[in-house]
Amino acid sequence: MLHEFLSTNRATIVARARAKVAARPAPRATEEELAHGIPLFLDQLIRTLQLSHPSSKAIRESATEHGRSLLKQGFTVAQVVHDYGGVCQAVTELADETKAPITAAEFHTFNRCLDDAIAEAVTEYGLQRERTITEAGRVRSGELAHELRNLLAAATLAFDAITTGKVGSSGSTAGLLGRCLKRLSELVDMSVAEVRLEAGIHAPERVSVREFIEEVEVGASMQANARGLALAVTPVDAGIDVRVDRQLLAGAVANLLQNAFKFTRAKGHVILKTSSIKDRVLIEVEDECGGLPAGKLEELFQRFEQRGLDRTGLGLGLSISRRSVEADGGEIHVRDVPGVGCVFTIDLPRA
Repeated sequence: MLHEFLSTNRATIVARARAKVAARPAPRATEEELAHGIPLFLDQLIRTLQLSHPSSKAIRESATEHGRSLLKQGFTVAQVVHDYGGVCQAVTELADETKAPITAAEFHTFNRCLDDAIAEAVTEYGLQRERTITEAGRVRSGELAHELRNLLAAATLAFDAITTGKVGSSGSTAGLLGRCLKRLSELVDMSVAEVRLEAGIHAPERVSVREFIEEVEVGASMQANARGLALAVTPVDAGIDVRVDRQLLAGAVANLLQNAFKFTRAKGHVILKTSSIKDRVLIEVEDECGGLPAGKLEELFQRFEQRGLDRTGLGLGLSISRRSVEADGGEIHVRDVPGVGCVFTIDLPRA
């Protein structure tokens, strides 16, 4: 019987299927996929075929289980389909080579299992993936709404105190109102950038780096002054251009500057420096935060990652900044200067 043939030749089938999956050009096979994905499916297939009359329900349940397992192990839909195809080819070839006494009815059941398994596993994979994304979206939206509400409430109270004459228009309450409005603007800009990235909206244009930095300097200088910090902006040579989505790049640079102002010590210095090296343009933001906390530097770019003592914000800024820069074909890196601060570098191709 077919399930006996599969059980007896399990090791050979797994080895052949792994070889086929490993040889495919795309999607590239992963070690986890080769080690666990293929044996997992084959074992579930054997259990299903061991039933005297494998029902569609049994096949669906087995495939659903496999779909969930693949999701937990981080496999993609393409890997699911290709892995099933590799197992099918390996079984068919081995049965033909060994002249295995497998009836046409058994092969029909086998093919139906594969067909239903692919459909059900991919469907379940999609459902689980959608639930994961939706849940993550709810958490993110909830945190964003919570911070927006707090900022709006504080701004409303400050505005009410000023307009009713309880406090002056140039005191600490006015400063609070200004900070709340600024933070609200930052959150809206960040949300717009994330929505555009998620939707794949990208509008590249030729941008003069000199003009771009001059525009950035205006707003950044106001922020630095409000925090009692010194901002130094190095001049940019004329004729240096980049082809980028201006809004996404502006958001990325603004976020780096906001972080620099946020974590730089009182009365410290922040430097915005731009340089051109061959066919690359480097935009650097250097702060005086005292150096980065212990840990891997790259973890700073993970979503919801916050390493400083000041935990205001959602921990999404650097993640969105990296994605924005990468959308323009660039890279973003950070270099630690122990005891002094850190330097974030946006590396873009020159137009």
